[in-house]
Amino acid sequence: MRDLNEDTLTLETLNSLRNTADPRDRQISEALVRHLHAFVKEVEPTQEEWSRGIDFLTRVGKMCDDKRQEFILLSDVLGVSMLVDAINHRASAGATETTVLGPFFVDDRKSLPLGANMAAGVAGMPMFVRGTVRDVDGKPIPRAAIDIWHSDEEGFYDVQHAGAELTMRGRFTADETGRFWLWSVRPKYYPIPTDGPVGQMLEAQGRHPFRPEHVHFLIAAPGFETLVTHVFADADPYLDSDVVFGVKNSLITSYIHHPAGLAPDGSSRDVDFIELSYDFVLKATGS
Repeated sequence: MRDLNEDTLTLETLNSLRNTADPRDRQISEALVRHLHAFVKEVEPTQEEWSRGIDFLTRVGKMCDDKRQEFILLSDVLGVSMLVDAINHRASAGATETTVLGPFFVDDRKSLPLGANMAAGVAGMPMFVRGTVRDVDGKPIPRAAIDIWHSDEEGFYDVQHAGAELTMRGRFTADETGRFWLWSVRPKYYPIPTDGPVGQMLEAQGRHPFRPEHVHFLIAAPGFETLVTHVFADADPYLDSDVVFGVKNSLITSYIHHPAGLAPDGSSRDVDFIELSYDFVLKATGS
């Protein structure tokens, strides 16, 4: 392993991995070395450029904490998150299509009863959300766990407001017929955070940072694959240029506008509101 050069370094690095005990670890490590070395050979970075790259990744790491994940943002805007998603859901015919988790999911969310307002006190157009959870044969999945979260009417998530309590998010449990319903406020299209290194990268690439209006859903039930997806509002100006490449036609829906009065859940509303209705289909584990 002496006097190595650009023609011999890759092979020697691969040889150094031959004692990797786990076959999958070895496969991943070898592929990483091959592709990383090929990248370096293709772009031939200067020492200054390579140092800038290391600094960029260092700053990405420093922006990560329990409320913000800059590395997820980086993966998202480079299309990697959606590529991994596509690879892992090749055989999901009949099930609701998946999309990215995003950087704003948090474990610390409240469990709320069906019909609750998970955005109580938040300004915005009232939004009634309802749907069903079924299997690919159309049978209801009772008691499915449904996590929902989204931005406010200005395009900000709760965790983006310093010191704010968690809101516009919650965990609900479908009833015995697989139905669920709740209240919130209408979200808005928004830019991903641009005050960090990922935002600087987008600017350098001449790209906008916007995501179209959407509501996140994470749905889980025993015996079924966990579904991570969004529901998008039709006619949004960023449906065809989502910065994280997450839009799928099957996930786009039209909101229904309702005048003040009797709501679908039987409650009385003194202002106009919108309704988001969507039926989700889960794939059985191992099918």
